Amino acid sequence: MARVRLRYNYAATYRFHVEIDGLRVGGFSEVSGLTAETEFEEYAEGGVNSYVHRFPTRIRYEPIVLKRGVTVATDLWDWYADVIEGNVKRKNGAIILYDSQFGEFRRWNFYDAYPVKWVGPTLNASDSQVAVESIELVHNGLKLVPDERR
Repeated sequence: MARVRLRYNYAATYRFHVEIDGLRVGGFSEVSGLTAETEFEEYAEGGVNSYVHRFPTRIRYEPIVLKRGVTVATDLWDWYADVIEGNVKRKNGAIILYDSQFGEFRRWNFYDAYPVKWVGPTLNASDSQVAVESIELVHNGLKLVPDERR
């Protein structure tokens, strides 16, 4: 009975869920770092004084930071523990945003990610949830998945 209530609260409170390799691993109340930036090189052409040419070089992705999360599994910690041991396993995942009826509203897929920072929770004996204060993931790509309903 308590487990069902925990799952309900987990879905109601945390509007951002995270999937890693197709498995839902937790819910978070804040997600940042969904950022992509095109780096460029400047070239000043001789005789052209009104502008500088700018050529795109590569895309840079900021680390994804998941904050104030809750999970009933240890998948995220286990993944980070592997990195601590020197066994870096790159995984694909998704950040999923839900609407007020708990339907999927947006999805951002990320690729070749691994955790680089873990911040544990403040422990409270009266709280039964297993919390993650924050986890930071570096990755090699980000894609906003179009909503098929529109």
